[in-house]
Amino acid sequence: MKKSFLTLLAIATATLPSFAAIPVKTGEKIAFLGDSITAGGYSQPSGYVQLVGKGLQANGVTVELIGAGISGHKSNQMLERLERDVLQKKPDWMTLSCGVNDVWHGPKGVNLDDYKKNITAIIDRAQSAGIKVMVLTSTMIKEDQSSPQNQQLIPYNDFLRKVAQEKKCLLADLNADMQAAVSAVRKTTNNAGNHLTNDGVHMISEGNLMMAQGVLKAFGLSETEMNKANQFFESMPNFTSVGSKKGLTLAQKKQLEKIALEKKMSLSELIDAEFDKSMQTLLDQGKK
Repeated sequence: MKKSFLTLLAIATATLPSFAAIPVKTGEKIAFLGDSITAGGYSQPSGYVQLVGKGLQANGVTVELIGAGISGHKSNQMLERLERDVLQKKPDWMTLSCGVNDVWHGPKGVNLDDYKKNITAIIDRAQSAGIKVMVLTSTMIKEDQSSPQNQQLIPYNDFLRKVAQEKKCLLADLNADMQAAVSAVRKTTNNAGNHLTNDGVHMISEGNLMMAQGVLKAFGLSETEMNKANQFFESMPNFTSVGSKKGLTLAQKKQLEKIALEKKMSLSELIDAEFDKSMQTLLDQGKK
């Protein structure tokens, strides 16, 4: 039987902490510093920032989310606006998602040595202000780990893992999660196209889900607590859409995927075929 994308993500990123109290507490504020991926993660109802908030809420923790993502921004620009967009708002926590544009922008990006200095300064300043920091490794640049840009991104992410350990930050290894998720879904679907992004970089609903799950696990949610979060995500109205602007819950999409598989059709083909039949029925009714 074909597994749902939510199930594949859970299998691909299955390492979960044993039960412990969630360190984030009700009433606390979390600032999400990043680029366009984070900006979209905050502005979209099913963006990863919003899903983190909903996943915590599903476990009885209600927090205030502070969106601090700006499209195109690199580590130097995030450092420049750290005071305005994060420190002045006095969050209890800050997640740091930075690196894609530093590499993706090529000659206009940020070299590794300067990137290290910028990231270290961001973490130091946040921690000096009493803010607890979670470092997010940079997600992939195109859903092909062998691509030159993803290979160039490797030392950037290696540094993020190292500095998170040295500075005693929480770490959400989203790059590793994304590689695992892409590999898992391709083995199941035999489809080499994009599965988490619309362009290889910017997340669709499944990519946002992958990111949110990684952040929630890094916050220490146990398997039971992650199950509560995932159950909430599955029932969210308009979480995703297929072939039309009509929103679906993730559970509805799973059911349709199963029907499509039984009919040896793609999901889009099934939706289009059923739409055509329904439209013809309506047209025939109109002739009576």
